[in-house]
Amino acid sequence: MKIKSLKFIVILLAFLFSGVFSYSQDVTGQWNSVLSIPGMNLRLIFHIEKTDDGYASTMDSPDQGAPGIPITTTQFEGSTLSLNASNLGIQYEGLFKTDSIVGTFKQSGMSFPLTLKKTEAEIPALVRPQEPKPPYPYRAEDITFENTKAGVTLAGTLTMPSTGSNFIAVILITGSGAQNRDEEIMGHKPFLVIADYLTRHGIAVLRYDDRGTAHSTGNFSTATTADFATDTESAIAYLKTRKEINPHKIGLIGHSEGGVIAPMVAARSKDVAFVVMLAGTGLRGDELLLMQTELIAKSSETPENIIAQAVKLNALLYEKIVNEKEDVSLQEMVDFITTLDEIDTFVPEGVSKEDFIKNSAMQIASPWFQYFLRYDPAPALEKVKCPVLAVNGAKDLQVPSKENLTAIGTALKKGGNAKVTTKEYPDLNHLFQKCDTGLPTEYATIEQTFSPEVLKDLGDWILLQ
Repeated sequence: MKIKSLKFIVILLAFLFSGVFSYSQDVTGQWNSVLSIPGMNLRLIFHIEKTDDGYASTMDSPDQGAPGIPITTTQFEGSTLSLNASNLGIQYEGLFKTDSIVGTFKQSGMSFPLTLKKTEAEIPALVRPQEPKPPYPYRAEDITFENTKAGVTLAGTLTMPSTGSNFIAVILITGSGAQNRDEEIMGHKPFLVIADYLTRHGIAVLRYDDRGTAHSTGNFSTATTADFATDTESAIAYLKTRKEINPHKIGLIGHSEGGVIAPMVAARSKDVAFVVMLAGTGLRGDELLLMQTELIAKSSETPENIIAQAVKLNALLYEKIVNEKEDVSLQEMVDFITTLDEIDTFVPEGVSKEDFIKNSAMQIASPWFQYFLRYDPAPALEKVKCPVLAVNGAKDLQVPSKENLTAIGTALKKGGNAKVTTKEYPDLNHLFQKCDTGLPTEYATIEQTFSPEVLKDLGDWILLQ
């Protein structure tokens, strides 16, 4: 009897200690982490709070400029924390330990280990050997200029040789997406590298933050390619006020979407002395994006039947936009997507069909996307009379090289422009990095930011102008 009583007491004490231990596990507060995916490290911050019904939380992704991402469900049972952001297909499950939560982050069928801690997370330094470090052997001035028509103030950096005046100048125009003056992407700063090279070779360079990004004002999300073109025109007007700049030798260098904007501006302005199109497009937006979808999917070894379905679905979505004279509303797009049976194949695991349709419709129905789908660069290219250099990487999967260089050359020559140079570089991707596959997932894994060969060709060609 005494032995049984003792055993009962031991079990009871173990139960009580277990209860005290569970109670002491306070999962609320800010939890910091670094998500390591191939070639990239992203800080993630989770904010967890206790509610009357259990727990609620949000997630910040500071390196992607995305604060306050809602977490759909937050559960903490025993020692296990489970987070689910169904609209993004994100799931996290981790085991609470003394000072950390050790678990797995899942999204789009991929899994990555992720440990959460209360202490601030530090990102391992990326190796970017081309990135210049101050002090620079030239002048670098932080400036602002106004787009008075749009009521926007653009902030940027003007670099100029330390001595001399009457400089040739170029304006760098970023690609799609909200980007800062360095066109920072995947841990790379290609515009910083380009500006540094050209300035060291006697060329003044103006690069600026996109409207609504970093230190520039305005609303990025409501702007179209045509709106961004007016920002570039304002940059030209600003450079013409600088006594150090030769007003007759101001050129434009545009990358990707910037390669659409540059000829758009040059077609209607005699102030543009030359244009450089870095992976610029010569095809209408819908045609370009369908090619992009197919090429990236094939390089990712996606099954042929899935690729065919994706291209068919996207073609239906794009056709809906292109065939309408007026912009399609968000609700119209939601209603249209709901009628498409093909959508079921592409709803990610852990994401509701309703959320997937709404998120897809929000992207497609955005002002920028609708404008880009409809925009054909050819008419503007036909009006460009200044010298043009158009270059692409042969492994560019976002702006296929041969098709776009051919279309650009054809349109320029149709307009009577004989001052056209086009060049394709083997083994370079959309960012002009030497690469293996050309896939966007590879960008961050490559140490090179921008091909030295292309840099030299840019500098030599500009100085000839």
